[in-house]
Amino acid sequence: MAVRKKKKTPSKSGKAAWARTPVADIAAEQQIVGALFLGKIRNYLSRTGVFAMTLEGPLAVGDTIRIKGHTTDLTQKVERMQADRLSVQGGDPGEAVAIVAADRVNVGDAVYKV
Repeated sequence: MAVRKKKKTPSKSGKAAWARTPVADIAAEQQIVGALFLGKIRNYLSRTGVFAMTLEGPLAVGDTIRIKGHTTDLTQKVERMQADRLSVQGGDPGEAVAIVAADRVNVGDAVYKV
């Protein structure tokens, strides 16, 4: 008997469904009390200094973010943001975005809005 894997079902907007990161998956050194958790870094391109993530909260250009990880602790302002390779002024939960990092970050670092 073969086991079938469930396919991701697209939402009403046609995008694949996404799930929020459980608090248990955020290490103690990555947690910031009182800040809005935006998600974890999925990819980092060291040549361009751009990281990609799926938003779990709203984010706009001009907001201040803090990236916290095992060896990372960086606070910066969002100056540019892209979604689907197009410049955008803001992003909503569930949207994949790319942001230029002010310094080196690591995959799995937590991103907060402060």
